[in-house]
Amino acid sequence: MKINRFMIAAPKSGSGKTMITCALLQLLKDSGKNVLSYKCGPDYIDPMFHKKVLGVPSKNLDTFFTDEKTTVQLFLDERADGDFAVLEGVMGLYDGLGGIYEQGSSYHLAKVTQTPIILVVDAKGMGKSVLALIAGFLQYDTHHLIKGVLLNRMSKGYYDIIKPLIEKDLSVKVVGYFQEQKDIGLSSRHLGLVMPDELSDIKKQLNETADRLKKTIDMDLFIDIAEAADEIGDSENADVYNEKNIGNCDQNEFSQNKAINTVNIAVAMDEAFCFYYEDNLRFLEKCGAKLQYFSPIHDIRLPKDCDAMLLGGGYPELYAKELSKNVSMLNAIKKAFRAGMPTVAECGGFMYLHTYIHNICDDTDEQNKADEQNKADTQYNTDTQNDVSVSQLVGALDGGCHFKGKLVRFGYIELTEKHSNFLPPNEKIKAHEFHYYDSTDNGADCIATKPATGRSYDCVISHDNYWLGFPHLYYPSNPHFAESLVRKAYEYRRNKNGKLL
Repeated sequence: MKINRFMIAAPKSGSGKTMITCALLQLLKDSGKNVLSYKCGPDYIDPMFHKKVLGVPSKNLDTFFTDEKTTVQLFLDERADGDFAVLEGVMGLYDGLGGIYEQGSSYHLAKVTQTPIILVVDAKGMGKSVLALIAGFLQYDTHHLIKGVLLNRMSKGYYDIIKPLIEKDLSVKVVGYFQEQKDIGLSSRHLGLVMPDELSDIKKQLNETADRLKKTIDMDLFIDIAEAADEIGDSENADVYNEKNIGNCDQNEFSQNKAINTVNIAVAMDEAFCFYYEDNLRFLEKCGAKLQYFSPIHDIRLPKDCDAMLLGGGYPELYAKELSKNVSMLNAIKKAFRAGMPTVAECGGFMYLHTYIHNICDDTDEQNKADEQNKADTQYNTDTQNDVSVSQLVGALDGGCHFKGKLVRFGYIELTEKHSNFLPPNEKIKAHEFHYYDSTDNGADCIATKPATGRSYDCVISHDNYWLGFPHLYYPSNPHFAESLVRKAYEYRRNKNGKLL
């Protein structure tokens, strides 16, 4: 398949990848290209900027989560010859698993997908030293994928001086520069960038960024680099959602007649809950699920006839008061959970199921509040009903969640169930953790193992019909998980109605 493509990567985080990627996507879309995007790694928020703000299809690709063949299949799924893809890298170009391995790095993804790389270099405060930096990255580029360099936060005057030196001494094209933009930028908080819905003028900012970038780059050179990318894979074998990968999903009694036997999975989706991998949702649909989106903040009840709940991650701590006030929804979820409705809750969704959460209202005051909370933890009184610093939540789980002022868990893990429930015996599913809150009970039904170090610890509350914990799962790493959730939803529906549907 011939997909025109390039990757925007950088020597380090904070180099301007996201703003420049969004601007390029806007320019390509404005030029009439059938443009789509991918985010390298487990990040949820960057794809939201691509999709929600720019209207560009976007999803994650990660070479730790999936092997090379599956990664290529996911890349090609539902794509067509002539599509134009922009891949946004993660961290530094060569930063992979544990910070030292190639697996999981932007470079590994570029190598697997045979994608040319544009290296974005934050050149502020640098003179000719920028050549040494670029030379080092070119030396590490064993597959010769770096095809261009973009100099960020550089003046036009110095760009005109340094560009010919780079191209002469290093034999790499300089595709343009971007002056420092003090009046535009993307804000951040403890989990990364502020989400696009929180920025009232984000579309205006990105359009302005695109207009400015267009004046300082060689857009034709970007397109030439993308069009020179090799053909990749076999379009006839690009269905990652096939019977082999899904396990027995297409052979189950619940999936034999999906028109009759479709199960409904209620998916929390609003300001507080919006962290979902696109391919996770696709796997559920392939297994026979109809996804019913609802808002724990704004709706007063669960979707009609739902057979399972999927409560994803997000920022429930920022909307704790609003969630707490929606008593009707809290009661509906608690009732459904206690009635045995299959439930998967990750990170923010896991926090939501607790009895309470300590409030965080101002990011600038987080550390002071965390210190106060941690002191309170040692003196905790189980009566939180009248505590103004606490918001009451669903109450399906005893105890609560507390902000710690620092990362509690971060990075990739592999999860194994102690007793087979959602996975076949001794099988693993890959996941990522990134949370500043902690629970009074993180569970002990699974063993999490850090792949780079081998360190392990207990986590997750998992029994017959539910899987609850901080890890964000990636279903394509073990499609049996999606299959199990849909099967449990079908069994719940059958038992509820007393007959096969």
